Amino acid sequence: MAKRIDVSGLTAFYGSHKAIEDISMTVEPRSVTAFIGPSGCGKSTFLRTLNRMHEVTPGGRVEGKVLLDEEDLYGQGIDPVSVRREIGMVFQRPNPFPTMSIFDNVAAGLRLNGGYKKSDLNDIVEKSLKGANLWNEVKDRLNKPGSGLSGGQQQRLCIARAIAVEPKVLLMDEPCSALDPISTLAIEDLIGELKERFTIVIVTHNMQQAARVSDRTAFFNLSAVGQPGRLIEIDDTERIFSNPSVQATEDYISGRFG
Repeated sequence: MAKRIDVSGLTAFYGSHKAIEDISMTVEPRSVTAFIGPSGCGKSTFLRTLNRMHEVTPGGRVEGKVLLDEEDLYGQGIDPVSVRREIGMVFQRPNPFPTMSIFDNVAAGLRLNGGYKKSDLNDIVEKSLKGANLWNEVKDRLNKPGSGLSGGQQQRLCIARAIAVEPKVLLMDEPCSALDPISTLAIEDLIGELKERFTIVIVTHNMQQAARVSDRTAFFNLSAVGQPGRLIEIDDTERIFSNPSVQATEDYISGRFG
């Protein structure tokens, strides 16, 4: 079951440096929310706070609240590993495990959790590859290395690996930036299908992509170089691109800066 995310007053640090400041927003279940804004404004940092990956970075820490259906992910006694199981991540560059087969790449998270019979693994791997629109392309070479696939196929393999453990939320950090146009369209189509089952948040530098795939769009910006990134506005994607509330949003979307 896809879940809702409520963020309030979130500020993230790298050591003493404040990267983003006082961000509050709601991400609705079974929707796609796109984060846009110029480089360095904190989009990816904020994305990584949503599944507690930010604190893996040396000096990384967070103030504020991130609620997943009322549960505070930064609350006392919350295990960050269990948070990352609930909130999966797909990175900018495809990163299949190079020494593993296609099958083992998808099954990796399941095996880590344990408790699955071989027949269960077979079923879940097939379901996940079908969910990532990759099954028909790889079903006859599941024992071949995942690193032997094309870039677009590798990214879909990483998506299959992420959804195999049935997360509630899927975070995507510029998942198409390293891909060719055909592979990019395949991933965009896939995002549209996956939102039926997952809550999806995507960081993208591609305005057209944000307009195509998202239901809501959040614009981030810096007030000045060296200042922390802030959320400028969040609204329905159609409204953000046709009639934004803030002049800076319109300036960014129309290419006046960024």
